[in-house]
Parts: sequence; C-alpha cells; structure tokens
Amino acid sequence: GNNEEYAQVEKNDYKLVSEYPLSTFSTDVDTASYTNVRRMINDGEEINTDAVRVEEFINYFKYDYPQPDGEAVGITTDLTDCPWNSEAKLMLVGMQAKAVETKDIPMNLVFLIDVSGSMMDDNKLPLVQQAFSMLAENLGEEDRISIVTYAGEEKVVLEGASGSNPSKIIDAINELEAGGSTAGEAGINKAYELAEANFIEGGNNRVILATDGDLNVGVSSTEELTALVEEKRETGIALSVLGFGSGNLKDDRLEALADNGNGNYSYIDSLEEAERVLVTEMSGTLFTVAKDAKIQVEFNPANVYSYKLIGYENRALADEDFNDDTKDAGDIGAGQQVTALYEIILADGTNMTDSDIELKYQDEQSIKEEIAEENTELSGELLTVSMRYKNSDEAESRLIEVPVEISSYNSQMADYTRFAAAVAQFAMYLRGDEEMQNLDLYALVNDLADYTDTDSEYFVEFRNIISAYLNR
Repeated sequence: GNNEEYAQVEKNDYKLVSEYPLSTFSTDVDTASYTNVRRMINDGEEINTDAVRVEEFINYFKYDYPQPDGEAVGITTDLTDCPWNSEAKLMLVGMQAKAVETKDIPMNLVFLIDVSGSMMDDNKLPLVQQAFSMLAENLGEEDRISIVTYAGEEKVVLEGASGSNPSKIIDAINELEAGGSTAGEAGINKAYELAEANFIEGGNNRVILATDGDLNVGVSSTEELTALVEEKRETGIALSVLGFGSGNLKDDRLEALADNGNGNYSYIDSLEEAERVLVTEMSGTLFTVAKDAKIQVEFNPANVYSYKLIGYENRALADEDFNDDTKDAGDIGAGQQVTALYEIILADGTNMTDSDIELKYQDEQSIKEEIAEENTELSGELLTVSMRYKNSDEAESRLIEVPVEISSYNSQMADYTRFAAAVAQFAMYLRGDEEMQNLDLYALVNDLADYTDTDSEYFVEFRNIISAYLNR
C-alpha cells in the first residue's frame, strides 16, 4: 500500500503591487521534489500533485550564471516575455554562490541511517550503503566519519573514524541490516551528540540522515522533530536529509527537518542521483557559504500592476522578517544556485484591459501621477531585487541590491531563462495548474531542441523525463 505523506500547498496567486509591494521568501536549494516525481514517472505511478514543488524542479537543474564578484553570492536577472501568458512579462532572478575549493575544508560527518524494517527494499538500505560508500572513498585524513543507526533503538556503529581509512568505513556501512521499528528521535539526538564530540572548528560539521521518512517512535510529529533540530542548529551543526524509496516516504516531515536544520533535502531515486548529490556536488550539498539567505523583491507601482512568484509557496517569509537577522532562512552551499521566476503584469493601461481585477478604492491614474512627480529618477525602474545572507562564520547579514530597469527588457530570452521556464511549465502542468492544462508537451520538447547547450546532461535528463511521462 502507499502510505506516503505530502504537505498540501496553497498555490501563489497574482498579487496587486498597490497592496503587496514586497515579495519575500527564503531561498531553497532542495531538489527532492523533482527526483521523487521522476521516480513516480519512471515507475508509471499516478503523480501526487502535492509532491510537486515547482521551485525544486527549477533548482534541480544548473544554469549558466556568472560567478559572483567579491561577494559569496551574485545575482543575475533577466526580463523577457512570458511564454505561457501573453499578457505578462517573465522575470528570472538567479543567484550563484561562489565555488569553494572544499578539499581543504575538513569534514565531520555523522551518517544517521534508518535501518527499520521498511528499509529492506533494494531501493532503500542497499542504495544508502552504496551511496555512503561512494562518499567514503572521497574523504581525506582530516575528515571524521561517525555512523549511527536507528531502528528499535539507536546504535553507534562507528565513531570519529578518519577518512584516511575508507575501507573501515565502507565495511561498517556494508554490515548494516534492516529490521525493527523506528526510533527517530533517539537516533537524531545521538547523531548530534557524536557530531558535537568530533566538532571541527571552521570545518563542515553535519548530520546526514538517510531514511524513507517513517520516524514513528518517540518524537514523531513534524512540529516536535522541527523543534528538536531548531535547537540543535544553534550548535553550528547542520542537518541534511536524504529520502529513499517509495510507499512510505514522509516527504512533509523530511522537508521540514532539512529546512529547520539548515540543510538540504534530496531524494535519491538511483545510484546516479546518489553520486550526483554525494560525490559530484559534494561541496555544494555539504558546505554552506551563505547562511539564512532571503530574497525580497520590491515592485514599483508606477510600472508594475501585479505579479506572481512561481513556486516557493512554503518558503514565504513575512516582509518584516527580511531585515531580522534572528529569523532563520535558507542556506546555500558552495557553487550552488537558486533560481526564481516571476510573472509580471505591467501597469501601462494597455496590458490591463483584460484584467478581471477591479480596484475598489484606488484610482490607477492619480497614483501614477503622484509617483511620477515624486520620483522622476526612479521612473525607469520596475523593481529592486534585494538579498540578505550571512557569511558562514558571521552572525550579521550582508545586503545586496539589484535594481531592474524597464530598459533591461529583452524579447530574446536568455538560454537559462528559456530552460528554467520550460522546467517551470512542466512542473506546473504536473501539479495541475489550470493555466497549464493545455500545455503541449511535445512542443515543449521541440522548443528545447534548438537550445544551444544541447549536450548538457541536465538538458538530456529533462527531455528524457518528459518523454518518459508522455510514453507511460
């Protein structure tokens, strides 16, 4: 039977700039939703629409953004036409974190592995073992590895083993067997305890939880687990979550754990994906360069009538949280990217004739004139993208601001925008968005065919998954 659990998402709608001039959200580098839905497609299952988080689809793929200059993160914007809404413009906001040579940064990793009975399937514990074995082969002498398992009780299998002896680590991993019920809370407490005992100052201290998500003994509600990891993240130890398998995945819990434990949530559906997350993208997945990263876009009501943020529904922040450094937000790893898309309706009368939105209390024209009089030098600006983040060793945030002018509009879409827009459309289609139900997926694949970067593995991957969906 299928006992998977997903949080329901209230989809973003258009917001009037006159009422909501600010759009504020926490960055998200999770990719679990994409690989989990990919697994459903490949297995020919019905797609659970609540499993589709559009931003995680978009952020699974890599885009050709320039490296940041001087800061830990750089911002790229692109303003163009919206491919699925002729009334709207599309704006891409891309963040690129600096790449860091991470082999010089020692790691203190605690693998927290669920070995309960439900983990027996081939795509669960055996895949976890292969994944962590690959990671172990890429460690150095300074690195410390501990292994905690949890089923009926937690058990320390390995404590602070040096990365210079990978075979010892791999043997310990391969001896694990599944059986018993799941005591998630005791396991998490024990894992943090070992991470603290082996803490490396200036290093990458992290618990990596591998599970199908069924933490059903002890503290098990999302709220209680979240409170537990919130308390632990103050110690400077992050939590990353790897979801495995099907039939039992508690996606809502795992996402909440990673989001509140300052880590990433990835879903591992194959050995290739394990390699991507734990080996190829090891530094990005496992080394934070920008903590508590948040975005705030301020729209100029003289030029923008309304907007819609695509995805990021469960990452929304209150506007006042943006400047509050005590408020937790997303963490971005070395070399990682975050991409967000906005649909934008311009405020120039011509675009608004078909709008169903009638304002009761405001006269559009008088507002425009007032603003234009007050502020001529800003008259060409559509919006400003602001980002706050903390360097990994600092408590105070830095602010980057990038204004976007009307004149930056380009009807020729940048390649990365085109690709991100295609991924977004497929995700919105899968989650049942009304405006995407007439989407021609064959045309989408063909449109991408003259994309310049056709050799990219990501491009091929995306085309394959649409084809798999069409052929099921």
